[in-house]
Amino acid sequence: MKKIVCSVFLVFIAITLFAQNIPSPKQFLGYELGEHFTPTYKIDGYFNAVAQAAPSMVKVQQYGQTNEGRDMIVAFISSPQNIQNLENIRLNNLRLAGLQKDNSAPDVNAPAIVWLSYNVHGNEPSGSEAAMKVLYALVDPSNTQTKQWLQHVVVIIDPCQNPDGRDRYVNWYNNAVGKNFNADPQSREHDEPWPYGRTNHYNFDLNRDWAWQTQSESQQKLKLYNSWLPQVHVDLHEQEYDAPYYFAPAAQPYHEVITQWQKDFQVQVGKNNAKYFDADGWLYFTKQVFDLFYPSYGDTYPIYSGAIGMTYEQGGIGAGLGIKTSSGDTLTLADRVLHHYTSSISTIEVSANNAQQLVTEFKKYFDNNINGVGLENTIYVLTSSDQNKIEAVKKLLDNNSITYGVTSNNSFSGYNYFDNKTEAFKNEGYQIAVSTLQPKGRMVKVLFEQQSKLVDSATYDITAWSVPYAYGVNAWSVKDKLSLAAYPSTPVITAIQTNYGVLVPYTSINAAKVLANLLSQNIHVRFAVDPFTYTGRVFDRGTLIVLKGNNKSNWLDAVNAACSTYNIQPYAVQTGFMDAGADFGSQDVHFIKAPKVAVLTGNNVSHTAAGEVWSFFDNELNYPVTQLMEEDLGDIDLRDYDVLIMPDGNYRTLNDNDVASKLGNFVQSGGKIVATEGGAAKLASFDWSGFKLIKDSSTSSDSIIQKTYGNAERDDLTTFIPGAIYKVRLDSTHPIAYGYPDYYYTLKQDARVYAAIKGGWNVGILSSNAYTAGFVGSKLKPQLKQGVVIGEKKYGNGDIIIFNDDVLFRLFWQNGKMLFANAVFLAGN
Repeated sequence: MKKIVCSVFLVFIAITLFAQNIPSPKQFLGYELGEHFTPTYKIDGYFNAVAQAAPSMVKVQQYGQTNEGRDMIVAFISSPQNIQNLENIRLNNLRLAGLQKDNSAPDVNAPAIVWLSYNVHGNEPSGSEAAMKVLYALVDPSNTQTKQWLQHVVVIIDPCQNPDGRDRYVNWYNNAVGKNFNADPQSREHDEPWPYGRTNHYNFDLNRDWAWQTQSESQQKLKLYNSWLPQVHVDLHEQEYDAPYYFAPAAQPYHEVITQWQKDFQVQVGKNNAKYFDADGWLYFTKQVFDLFYPSYGDTYPIYSGAIGMTYEQGGIGAGLGIKTSSGDTLTLADRVLHHYTSSISTIEVSANNAQQLVTEFKKYFDNNINGVGLENTIYVLTSSDQNKIEAVKKLLDNNSITYGVTSNNSFSGYNYFDNKTEAFKNEGYQIAVSTLQPKGRMVKVLFEQQSKLVDSATYDITAWSVPYAYGVNAWSVKDKLSLAAYPSTPVITAIQTNYGVLVPYTSINAAKVLANLLSQNIHVRFAVDPFTYTGRVFDRGTLIVLKGNNKSNWLDAVNAACSTYNIQPYAVQTGFMDAGADFGSQDVHFIKAPKVAVLTGNNVSHTAAGEVWSFFDNELNYPVTQLMEEDLGDIDLRDYDVLIMPDGNYRTLNDNDVASKLGNFVQSGGKIVATEGGAAKLASFDWSGFKLIKDSSTSSDSIIQKTYGNAERDDLTTFIPGAIYKVRLDSTHPIAYGYPDYYYTLKQDARVYAAIKGGWNVGILSSNAYTAGFVGSKLKPQLKQGVVIGEKKYGNGDIIIFNDDVLFRLFWQNGKMLFANAVFLAGN
């Protein structure tokens, strides 16, 4: 008896000491969660402290680093046995998905993987605080229930997906708040300044970047994610502070590839969450607002990768540590943390209780993809005369663990995306082929199908994104079985030797990158206005010409290095006398001045649109750009710049006539403005710009139309265009369109089109049959025809260029980038 008592006592002592060694959030931080906002370094510190105190249950891994140098981490939490076997669990999970090729058979009797991602939007900060509370609940020795769950699940916690954005918000808020928080919604602490903490360093919304991976945070995260592929993934957000909590099941539309099991388990999770929320009297909603369609969210991307992907939304944006809601209640950070904690723990619970079925259905999902069950066999064959366009598609596929190849023969027919008809395949020189019969088959269909089916047009985001249109690469959708061979290795670029000059073909955005590289080194570059022939080879408009004469001594080394970096084969030229076309001294060969470029930012400019420009110059063109605050235009000396970029915005500062005149004088004196979306619309309000919007007259009527209150949302859809693809007819002889055929596919998100430009160039126009894919409201659709969407107008000695649409959209609209670069570097020279 004494031995038993002694043993029990020793176990009690061991548990007590273990519990004392694992710090609670309060013990580590010095305050209760919800009393203060925690900077990311302290969040990381807490996770590392717990991992050090409980190494048998917790493993922390740094998977990346942000643009501002902050660490990005995940924690793996499970039973000691599972943590010891963690790598085997990961590899087995990839075997279940058919993505780990070895001699071992997949084991369905494995723990399920539950991945919880917090705080992708920096100013939705309660998630990271809740992540610490969830971590402690899982490892707290006194919590025997979570230990039972961890026998059946491996929990992966990403406590902060956007450390730069979070710290931007937290540092600002901690500066703005007093000794005690002020719940008055009008208080400064609830009025976050531009550019807000939502986005990353480059003002990108990382929750729209999962599939495209244009940002370094996304690239690093998705590399880790695709090496695990969890059965359950939850992305925890905040919404406006008056809103009740949202959790799954999601709203329609659902993409048709989502399986019945994925739909059913969302309901099961939702009911389990509801059980706890009901017990505490917390309001919530489901099946509204947040749909499952656009493929690049933190819920849809996991769903198209075999998981139960879900978004949870807590009311709280702008709430700070506490705010008075419209109902008169005070919503505190502690409340928000508790709600996110509860839904997180509930999700772990229901996943642990259904772990076996989650794993079994996960394997079934990928088996069905590979065998074409519930997913028709389709091979998408993309072809281009420019290898770099195909390589851009290849990079997208590699980033998403999608397999590909090339067709073994070219004798087949399919649906031609660009001609809109079934016809024989035409190989343009380079190709890549992607089949749906592979582990990521449903993802392939979602990304490449010409038109995605919508069961409900009230959607949260764009409705068209097909890769061939976004990347400007023609595609054939083929239903027949085709034999695919391995994708060939990329040819090595050969450096050239010449004592006269070099020609660089101008056929993709890579050529614009070469140009930016050379200009940034003060290398003199010219371009051809018309095609010409040299030694029997035809060089098209836009061809870059770099000559030894009057150039820097390292000009040839610079050209060879740039062409090698951007995968373009240069051609040596030994004379300025051409076989046909203009000689190099002709007026049809234009010198390119290295422009000093500025972009307008600030309170009256879209932070995401300005961020696209900033990131494009910083990370893709590697060309200097100066950010100017739009509200300071009256005090800025614009003579210091050659090109001024006006991204989307309302530009209220230009309502001041003196400031608007200053902008006009900048152009008259030789400056160039490149304006997009709202920036273009603002310019069109000035007579001197030469641009006029076409105003809609279809809504005028002498009769009164009675709208039904209950159908208000549906009535609004008739004039709604969340994002649809239209075919633009291009003037390919204009410098803005160099490197393009006579068409371009644009993503339209509004009803704006411009009248024909008098005395200017209508570079891109919509014709009556321009609609290609995506939802457009029935009343709006007839208006989107016979209008200008890309144009240039001379004003004095300068130029004004407008893009009605966002040609840099989220930087995944690959085919628009060259238009923008051409506008900056070539047009007006």
